[in-house]
Amino acid sequence: MQKTYVIDTNVLIQAPTAIECFEDNHVVIPLVVVEELDSLKKGEGEIGANARKAVRILEKYRTLGDLLLGVAMDNGGTLRIEKNFKDVELPEDLPESKSDNRILKVCKGLKEKNPNEEVILVTKDLVLRLKGHIVGIKAQDFQREQISEDDANYTGRCEVFIPDDELTGFMKNGTDIQNVYQVDEAGNRIDTDLVENEFVILKSDISLKKTVLGRVSGNRIVPLEYQNYKPYGVTPRNVGQYFMQEALMADAGKAPLVIVQGMAGTAKTFYSLVVGLEKTYNCPTREYRRILICRPNAQFDDDIGFLPGDEQEKIAPLMRPIIDNLEQILDSDEEERYKNEDELSGKISEIFDREIIQMEALNFIRGRSIVKTYLIIDEAQNMTPNQVKGIITRAGKDTKIILLGDPNQIDKPFLDEKTNGLSYAAKHMKGSPLCWQIVLSAEECERSNLAMDAINRL
Repeated sequence: MQKTYVIDTNVLIQAPTAIECFEDNHVVIPLVVVEELDSLKKGEGEIGANARKAVRILEKYRTLGDLLLGVAMDNGGTLRIEKNFKDVELPEDLPESKSDNRILKVCKGLKEKNPNEEVILVTKDLVLRLKGHIVGIKAQDFQREQISEDDANYTGRCEVFIPDDELTGFMKNGTDIQNVYQVDEAGNRIDTDLVENEFVILKSDISLKKTVLGRVSGNRIVPLEYQNYKPYGVTPRNVGQYFMQEALMADAGKAPLVIVQGMAGTAKTFYSLVVGLEKTYNCPTREYRRILICRPNAQFDDDIGFLPGDEQEKIAPLMRPIIDNLEQILDSDEEERYKNEDELSGKISEIFDREIIQMEALNFIRGRSIVKTYLIIDEAQNMTPNQVKGIITRAGKDTKIILLGDPNQIDKPFLDEKTNGLSYAAKHMKGSPLCWQIVLSAEECERSNLAMDAINRL
């Protein structure tokens, strides 16, 4: 049985092509949504661009027929604009003046007109879904960009067992995937299902104390190449950091995209900066010509023009966490670090004056081709799937992109742990030979004893 999907504005400004994603069902766009698209279409950044794209899709179907009556789409469904049902009654506490409530009127009117037809409101607004439930309307999120539970649980690493007599030879030659195995809860041997570039902890089958670290490469598990390196004088403190270092140290031709997830205190930003400085500041061949850092707090769709000062002055407050990490990197002596604030500030200023590190708002990335750059996107969980696609497709020759974030710390409306850009990229780039990813665990928090204790208790 065909269903009727009523689409909210916030779905279209995040995924304009959602109009054509409901297979052979009926898609209804309330007139108030068209009005909202009209008010947004002149905006700057991603919201304006997506509003214009949604309007162009509607215009394409307008030329094919009468949108008020319904136009057939290539997927077998229909698209129409609904301007009726103004007389449908809602509870008094839901005034008609609000756009959300006008959308609810359309949903309720369609349901009353065709009682046997399932009407579903599609919106990214949690409150509107709640109000839909109150008035008896089925509501759901736009699920095309959501990741599954299995995808959400992928950590980029696993433990496997290897015959003890092969463990010693592994460090020289690696091993075939067929030579390793896992065990289930009952202790029975099971075959492994490893993913390209997945990191591996190999354990001896007779002594759990004998372990080595590796990475899946094709049909083999190979030893870590950078395990004994100390980028910018920093040594990994845990297994997760060894894996993260391996991914960050690999050159842009081998690992042009690195995705690092983990909660606060797991040194994601710190270690990314450490390796970036090693590659641009200490490397004789200057592997990258600069480090470019962006945070989606100042993103494609944010207008920062009203703030005083030039671009760097406008985004400086948002980049303060980067400065905090640089203070620790440029002066590793914790006892002496802050005794001469002017000297420390001078070291940081030199890095920026020499343009070794540059900071930009993401709304200036659109349309560019970024070449030979070590690009760090911090707090990437606050990006939409469309934004993260826009970033990754900006990568030019010899550029390495590092996406950092924690999907459980979403600050942007209409995003959650399964619909944000970081999780979306991790899902779709999983298994790509060009993407290395790792999820750092809570036990790998290195910020402070208090931070670790809080993670366990709060």
